Amino acid sequence: KTFNDPVHGHFRLDSVCTAVIDTEQFQRLRNLSQLGTDYYVYPGASHRRFEHSLGVCHLASMFVEHLRRIQPELGIDESDIKCVRLAALCHDLGHGPFSHVFDNEFIPRARKDIKWTHEQGSQDMLEFLVEANPDVKELITDQELRFIKDLILGDKDTAHGYPQATEKKYLFDIVANKTSGLDVDKFDYIARDCHNVGTKSGCTTPNRLIHSSRVIGQDICYNVKEVFNMSEVFYSRYSLFKRVYTHKVSKAMEYMLTDIFLLADPYMKISSSIDDAARFMHMTDDILGEIARSTVKDLADARALLTRMRTRDLYRVADIVVFPFPKKSVPSEYTTYITPANIAEAFQGPLESESRPEESDIIVEWLPMNYSMKDRNPVDQVRFFGKWDLKTSFAVPKHEVSGLIAPNFEETVLRVYSRLNSKRQAVQTAF
Repeated sequence: KTFNDPVHGHFRLDSVCTAVIDTEQFQRLRNLSQLGTDYYVYPGASHRRFEHSLGVCHLASMFVEHLRRIQPELGIDESDIKCVRLAALCHDLGHGPFSHVFDNEFIPRARKDIKWTHEQGSQDMLEFLVEANPDVKELITDQELRFIKDLILGDKDTAHGYPQATEKKYLFDIVANKTSGLDVDKFDYIARDCHNVGTKSGCTTPNRLIHSSRVIGQDICYNVKEVFNMSEVFYSRYSLFKRVYTHKVSKAMEYMLTDIFLLADPYMKISSSIDDAARFMHMTDDILGEIARSTVKDLADARALLTRMRTRDLYRVADIVVFPFPKKSVPSEYTTYITPANIAEAFQGPLESESRPEESDIIVEWLPMNYSMKDRNPVDQVRFFGKWDLKTSFAVPKHEVSGLIAPNFEETVLRVYSRLNSKRQAVQTAF
């Protein structure tokens, strides 16, 4: 089947991918926003997990077919290609409503007893998809399904029980690269998100990087002449996090959405949906409409907060501090003392003051901003080759890339929010 994509143009996906796409479990991605609350800040950020997943599948297919074409000695077969394609296609099946709002903010607060990730959710949803659709199940063997699930996680060190886990470890770095972070998921979301929010991207042509790659040993390596372009990819990621994904208004709305979900959870059982793929399949962005349309008393507080969000009566930033290093390097007197309780206690106004902030009025946020590998330079983790020797790989020190590359690769942003605009100034003063 041929797809016309605004980022990658026309591309074809085979019948196995099409069979997966034409299922209820996959079509659910049409109702999951790619950028969550960023749509409320950037009007163009209306794209969905559906088209992102198609784009990642297209790039993964291009990548693995390129490797097979230039290095037939690798023994990449049709099953390998099928599994890489399906892992790319299904890597985001486990996202919840408003994507990372659900995964990173709501579930950690609602289900403190577990450590859940959307990758785990993707594995569970993929299993459910295969079992619920006999026409798909007959196209995928049990061993292939296991391989696809491991490719989604990208953890090649724990994968075992099938030949690719030892003989073709490089395949694990195509969809979810845990070594350097350079993978087709990143290629697509950087290009797609930049396209939709209207910012420039250092990854508008991932094809060039893909076609400059080859396998040496068990590593996917790149032509050394692409090292600067690669640095641009990681900088583009940092820039998107800085300007878009963690925009102060977008994050304020994330916290509002999280509070709405928490208020609705006792009645709607949102958080327990991750335990049952059949229920989770119906957990989409439409949940806000369900809350808004409800008339039950149990959802009155959630409806009221949703009305505030939709009428832009938002949580407000009281103050921002940027530390030019990782949080682990922030002095402990900051990390241990700056809490909602201590800020509320520090308020010097009269006790009866209406603007006096309570602990529950305050949100303290510590945000890491990096190039994808915490405080490390991700390009240091990538292996390169020169045209003079296609069998030897090497690393490229950053001073050989550019003398203008910053020495630090992670910073920490501290933000303090007030849940009530009427108390924002008081929170700022107390902070």
